[in-house]
Amino acid sequence: MADVLEVTEAGLYCPAGQFWIDPWRRVPRAVITHAHADHARPGCDRYLCAAPGKLVLRSRLGGTVPIDSLRYGESLAINGAHVSFAPAGHILGSAQVRVEHRGTVWVVSGDYKTAADPTCDPIEPVRADVFITESTFGLPIYRWPTSESVAAEINAWWRANQAAGRTSVLLAYSLGKAQRLATMVDASIGPIVAHGSVMKIVRAYRDSGVRLPPIDGVPPRARRVGQGRALVIAPPSVVASAWLRLFGEASIAQASGWMTVRGIRRKRATSQAFVVSDHADFPGLLAVIEATQARRVLVTHGSSASLARLLCQRGVEADVLPTRGATAAAETLSDADHAGGDEPDPPTTAIDFPP
Repeated sequence: MADVLEVTEAGLYCPAGQFWIDPWRRVPRAVITHAHADHARPGCDRYLCAAPGKLVLRSRLGGTVPIDSLRYGESLAINGAHVSFAPAGHILGSAQVRVEHRGTVWVVSGDYKTAADPTCDPIEPVRADVFITESTFGLPIYRWPTSESVAAEINAWWRANQAAGRTSVLLAYSLGKAQRLATMVDASIGPIVAHGSVMKIVRAYRDSGVRLPPIDGVPPRARRVGQGRALVIAPPSVVASAWLRLFGEASIAQASGWMTVRGIRRKRATSQAFVVSDHADFPGLLAVIEATQARRVLVTHGSSASLARLLCQRGVEADVLPTRGATAAAETLSDADHAGGDEPDPPTTAIDFPP
């Protein structure tokens, strides 16, 4: 029996439906799991995404390229394959792509998380014969603290900076995490302002019906926004830039899942780190994989070999899905495109499962 999906030079391809899922190159028809730059690249002839993420995808792709959409759970026949979307819980509009052909079901997870997030629909695991999972944080050391505890840490840091007359600058990726962080903090502490790339997505979220606290753009030639009272949300790319220097004395923090690793925290040019990720942690990955009841699991991105080996040890047929094309394509993206993604930096510390 032929596989429902196969890897080609352009990415993951469905021969029966004649479409690609999160293609690495320009293709005639692209089915998109979510709008981060490493999954939704410009230049394709036509796109299909989950309806909640259509405005966000448009804000990223620009132009007038046709973007079709489906509600979660709605099915569409594309040539000989049936396609539907289920929430992935990663960012607004993120989806797992379910492809059924001749009674066999493959599910492509894209990126996903299990933590609660008021800015997007929670993940709904989908039963599959074959499940393709990410493994960005597929090692046992990655176990996220609760959103409530991290929010308390951020609020305490913000208040302490206020007392010292410093502006609080929180570095977070422009699409997804920045908006989620804005809902986590206590907006009564002071004004929340954001970099232009964050504000672009804030507008798309609001136009999509997501409720966010008051967030203002950073005025031109700003200095000490809010007289040291404000929380500034900006992408990591602003570190060491002239834009950041406009705020005068500031305390800089970064929110990332990589902040779990002390070696990485020391190498980042920030005074504070918060462990916040829009990807599933290690227990979350295992829980979602188990819930799919898949007889075969293909692992991609991040700690793929380690997670596949562990699944095999637990009696699951698992293997690594090669993504060399994705890696090569990612290298051609601009810094601005990378800044729109989530957790793009691989760990620099060697970590693996114990023997």
